[in-house]
Amino acid sequence: MKMRINNNNMQNVPMGKAMDNSLWITPDDVEDLTAKELPVLPGYHVLIRPVSIKKETKGGIIMPDKVVDDIAYLTTVGRVIGLGSLAYDDQDKFPLGPWCEVGDYVCYAKMTGQKFVYKGYKLLLIYDDQVIMKVDDPHVLDTTYNLSN
Repeated sequence: MKMRINNNNMQNVPMGKAMDNSLWITPDDVEDLTAKELPVLPGYHVLIRPVSIKKETKGGIIMPDKVVDDIAYLTTVGRVIGLGSLAYDDQDKFPLGPWCEVGDYVCYAKMTGQKFVYKGYKLLLIYDDQVIMKVDDPHVLDTTYNLSN
């Protein structure tokens, strides 16, 4: 008995009003907002621009759009483009000083933050203590690791 799989009948599971993270990445070739164009960030906020996903592997294999979208959904790294007026000011909470600065690449949890569009840019607003780690180069992170296991 042959089993037939029809991929055209596959359906995406609705996630309420949640937006797929792959829709929340502004391409790298679009320049950042200037300091004057950024919104004023009150309090303990960190403004992040999520990094875009490579469409080609190290070996030169071009990934299908669906794979790129799946990886983008799991992307949890971005560049800090702004800090709130009180970010990292709490000496009791941050005795060693700020965890990041403007221009740093940071990692954050998958469901962290408030996504919004500002002047056409897709951005993420998180609290200063929601930064998980800082990385020198986001391209050294293997975003395909879980997909290959």
